[in-house]
Amino acid sequence: MPSPVIGVLAVQGDVREHLHAHERTGATALAVRRPEELARCRGLVLPGGESTTMIKLARNFDLLEPLRARIDARMPTFGTCAGMILLADEILDGTADQEPLGGIDITVRRNAFGRQVDSFETELAFKGLEDPVHAVFIRAPWVERVGPEVDVLARVEAGPAADTIVAVRQGALMATSFHPEVSPAATSAGGPDDRIHRLFVDLVCESA
Repeated sequence: MPSPVIGVLAVQGDVREHLHAHERTGATALAVRRPEELARCRGLVLPGGESTTMIKLARNFDLLEPLRARIDARMPTFGTCAGMILLADEILDGTADQEPLGGIDITVRRNAFGRQVDSFETELAFKGLEDPVHAVFIRAPWVERVGPEVDVLARVEAGPAADTIVAVRQGALMATSFHPEVSPAATSAGGPDDRIHRLFVDLVCESA
């Protein structure tokens, strides 16, 4: 099977890091700024960044409605941090003009882990992976409610936020509170830890 085209919404946020991660998986990574680029994609990443800014810029690039249409059609989509907020059906502590794309039956709390100075890193057990993931949280949301069709992939295991849900999947849609695109080397294998990106590529291939 040819390598799938994985798009990264490239209007704001951690675009380059996701492009590089997907290139390392063997997928064809594509920066998406126009509807015709989105149309080429079999999967899409909504990166970390500022969720309200991403929506405004997507509208300016005439991408907002095409994005909604593809997500509604269950194109495999992976949201990280701000991308999780965009994929949530319900947002707590959002701005007055907060406008998600929706698709995953979850309630997320925006900036739940605190401000930039409250950023932290921790080890997480992640469903489908044998070894723990080193997760980087930066002004991250968390999940306060999951619908009956949502699969919980990871929870924070220790500290004041212990048992908080930070990764989910519903069908072809997946989201993490943390930034797997900036995770350091994976166990003894060395090099960047692209295991979560590889899981998403597998999801894209399975959905074809």
